[in-house]
Amino acid sequence: MNAPIGYLIPVVLGALGTLFALAPVRRPRPLAGLSYYLGLAVNELPFFVAVYWLGAPTALAFAQGDIDSAGGWAAVALAAVTVSGLAVVAQRARGERDRIERAMAEGLGTGWRAAIDADLAEGLRRRPPLARILLLPVFRRRRDVRRVAGLAYGDAGRRNLLDVYHHRARPSGAPVLIHVHGGGYSGGRKNSQSLPLIYRLAGRGWVCVSANYRLRPEFQHPDHLIDLKKVIAWVREHAHEYGADPATLFVAGSSAGGHMAALAALTRSDPAFQPGFEDADTSVTGAICLNSWYRSYYDQGPESAPGSHITADAPPFFLAHGDKDTLVPVEHARHFAGQLRRNSAAPVVYAELKGGHHAFDLFHSLRFEAVVDAVEAFTARVAGRAAAGRAAAPAAEDRMAYARAHVGVPLHPVRGPRRAG
Repeated sequence: MNAPIGYLIPVVLGALGTLFALAPVRRPRPLAGLSYYLGLAVNELPFFVAVYWLGAPTALAFAQGDIDSAGGWAAVALAAVTVSGLAVVAQRARGERDRIERAMAEGLGTGWRAAIDADLAEGLRRRPPLARILLLPVFRRRRDVRRVAGLAYGDAGRRNLLDVYHHRARPSGAPVLIHVHGGGYSGGRKNSQSLPLIYRLAGRGWVCVSANYRLRPEFQHPDHLIDLKKVIAWVREHAHEYGADPATLFVAGSSAGGHMAALAALTRSDPAFQPGFEDADTSVTGAICLNSWYRSYYDQGPESAPGSHITADAPPFFLAHGDKDTLVPVEHARHFAGQLRRNSAAPVVYAELKGGHHAFDLFHSLRFEAVVDAVEAFTARVAGRAAAGRAAAPAAEDRMAYARAHVGVPLHPVRGPRRAG
């Protein structure tokens, strides 16, 4: 009855990961932690698990004659059931592209693709990069992108360092993306999250910035937000050295970084969050929030929640959140999307990812590549609209009236967020 231990271990781990991918556990905390890490890896890399984690050991076990008992065959049966579960995980992720496309149409209007400037539309992907997803899901670098690491933007040591990513050809007039990492404001580092997005945009001619910031418990809100504002000010002063034109500047973040990005986008050039650089322009073209926290900052009160700062002239937002996120409930993202749509005149794209877990932005997966393509298309549409708006901007000082007329009134009646798919 004994099963070969060397074969049984990867099969059991694969089975548990698949179970947690399909039905993540929120409590008790030790089990929730195991569920999070195993489930996330399997949820985003089902092909890798099926082929390398289960397929290769199964083939090796048969080749070595280890499947010669009832226990061995039981392990093979468990592997087969696990592969069936992985097929469900993969099929769920495969449908993400269509669901996101519907979310884009809801947020930008049904004719949004045709409205993108031809130059900006050139090269937008419509299909996933299957070779990379299947063969190199964790390899995130690109030969055509140069990373300039460890540039100081403040005086807080390594917590005030940033990296710049740019195409080796260094095109001029490049748009800018600033990304800040997650980690509950108490951990994390630059060069760790959303790298498939950063390298994709840098490979397409963008200048991308990934920054550290000061962490809890030594620092609290609004220290982190002040750091991000410093990054924006640094980009406006120095990005031209890397071929960028910060007139088009998007801010993005993952988890806690998304909370910070949303706050920065909604408090542009607010001197209360810019001590010592009050006159710096910290406005942004748009915000991208991935598996983000949208409620208040620990016990700091409602004013530390992004929703408290929404105005009619808020910039466009792209939100993506997994409906199986066990760290940040999807209801929080739906609520924030609804707040934006009710109070802002700008476009709001809310993409709810079916089966998506927290931190889905780590790998070249079917799910995140669909999000990456949507973000690129979203920024192309918003940047084109913003450029047209700058060209046609009146001399009048009524910014709110201008925002309502030109920034992007939704092409359909405003309503609360709905589940995508």
